[in-house]
Amino acid sequence: MSDSDNDAYRIEVFAESEYLPEQSDADQKRWAFAYHIRIINRGSRGARLLTRHWIITDGDQRVQEVHGEGVLGQQPELAPGQEFQYSSGAILETAVGSMRGNYQMLSEDGTCFNAPIPAFTLAADRALH
Repeated sequence: MSDSDNDAYRIEVFAESEYLPEQSDADQKRWAFAYHIRIINRGSRGARLLTRHWIITDGDQRVQEVHGEGVLGQQPELAPGQEFQYSSGAILETAVGSMRGNYQMLSEDGTCFNAPIPAFTLAADRALH
């Protein structure tokens, strides 16, 4: 694949998280978080999000992997320059953790490629100093 081909398959992912105190219960070791994802097609070819792979690590270094089709029951198609946003949630047994992963994308020319999801922190209020 040449550098110009790499430019055809460029998906940028941004993530933000927020702590949900009303859905959390420290006594039950349950910390709830929402995360908000923004996916932008920076490439020169349209692409469809086929699957997701999340690696969720809690504060005790327990790792949970989640695989699934699409996001929120959808497999959004993104034309060059187009973006897609969604929100979802995660429950941890610790007040701090992180998430990272990737989306498998299918380009309009039939090329499959991964779009990395950079690691982001999940932290209850005042859990990080």
